[in-house]
Amino acid sequence: QVQLVESGGGLVQAGGSLRLSCAASGRTFSSYAMGWFRQAPGKERDFVAAISRSGGSTYYTDSVKGRFTISRDSAKNTVYLQMNSLKPEDTAVYYCAARSTYSNYYYTTGGQYEDWGQGTQVTVSS
Repeated sequence: QVQLVESGGGLVQAGGSLRLSCAASGRTFSSYAMGWFRQAPGKERDFVAAISRSGGSTYYTDSVKGRFTISRDSAKNTVYLQMNSLKPEDTAVYYCAARSTYSNYYYTTGGQYEDWGQGTQVTVSS
C-alpha cells in the first residue's frame, strides 16, 4: 500500500496553468503505475491521464490531449500533472491513484488502481 498526497490545486482564470503534485510514501514508488482522475460536482469520477512505472508510456483522455502533461520523478516519489490552457470545464476535484505492477503498462480505469489520494480542488473561472 502507498500513501498519496495531492497538492497544487487552486483557482485560476481560463487560459491559465496549474501544476498538480502527488507525493507517494514508501520506497517502492518505481513499482507503481500512476494515474490522475477528476470528479466534477454531480458527475462520476473520470480518467484524465496515466503513466507507466518507468514513465516511458503515457496516455490522456481526449479532452486534455495537448494541454495536460503527466510526468513522474522517482527521486522525489512524486507524479505531476501540468495543466495548461485551462478551461472552465476542467473544474473538478483531482485525484491521483497508484497501482502496484510488474508490467510497464498504464491503466485508464479507476477499478484498476489500488490506492487513492484525498484529492485537490481545481477551479477554472471564465
